[in-house]
Amino acid sequence: MKSQQLIKTAGTVVILGVIVMGGMLIRSPRVHADDNDQQAKIRIGFQIAPVKLNLAGKDPALVGLGSYLVNAANDCNACHNIGGPPNFEYLAGGNPYFNQRQIIDPKTYLGGGKNFGPVGPPPTPDIVTRNLTPDKTGRPEGGHTFEHFRQIIRTGKDFDRLHPNCTATITTNCIPASTGIDGDLLQIMPWPYYQSMTDHDLLAMYTYLSAIPCIDTIVAGQPQLRNDCH
Repeated sequence: MKSQQLIKTAGTVVILGVIVMGGMLIRSPRVHADDNDQQAKIRIGFQIAPVKLNLAGKDPALVGLGSYLVNAANDCNACHNIGGPPNFEYLAGGNPYFNQRQIIDPKTYLGGGKNFGPVGPPPTPDIVTRNLTPDKTGRPEGGHTFEHFRQIIRTGKDFDRLHPNCTATITTNCIPASTGIDGDLLQIMPWPYYQSMTDHDLLAMYTYLSAIPCIDTIVAGQPQLRNDCH
């Protein structure tokens, strides 16, 4: 009897174990909260993109996430547009600060041109935000590669060298060494706050910027805003 009882007891334990394991298998694989959050950001990114997107040859998930990072987590267009008062980056009638439904002006979206004035005393040049839209190569921000883009965000390196330090040969449109400002670094652009973003997030932003329409922002004396769209 005892042996039979042990066998029955052991069998019950095994059956219970199978039921428990079966329950665990039914619940697997588990979806992490982070995965749900990422999908929500991608969905929101597509909902708030203010321009028609070119998804040809691009990872839609990266484009959607990039839109969320550019338009929701950050407000890149607030600086990288040339719109003026009173609506700036918004269309007339679409300014949320006037209790209107927000409508971004697609004609100036991320085309650059916002002038923040000189970074120091003369002959210091004005600091003007760059055109982030893709050129005819399909690469954003003046045709920069992703490696360039990542280095720009991580270190602030100015590959365009638009405001170099003054030297014996560079005497105009330059930053005097006496200011202590490194002309090889982007000024005003808050790259020190973005440099800790993950490579995946930076790739998403870069991919999104490659999916927006090209804008040729023409500003006198600011050739860096000219963008060869065709």
